[in-house]
Amino acid sequence: MTIGFTAIEFNTAHEAIQWTEAGERGHAVLLDRQHYVMEQAAADRLAAAGVEFAYLYDHEMPDGQRRIVTVPVN
Repeated sequence: MTIGFTAIEFNTAHEAIQWTEAGERGHAVLLDRQHYVMEQAAADRLAAAGVEFAYLYDHEMPDGQRRIVTVPVN
């Protein structure tokens, strides 16, 4: 089964997260080892279809270091 979706592809997770934090729309996700920014509706469709992916977030650790973390879906 093929599921189409509209997204912007980025070379790194950091670039995708920066795009969303710069005020652009969408959510940074990791899907099939690729970094994308997609609208919530597209992510919801993928999740409903059982597609495995993860949301990407820039998380500040207690010591002030920043790390990219993933939140898996399906």
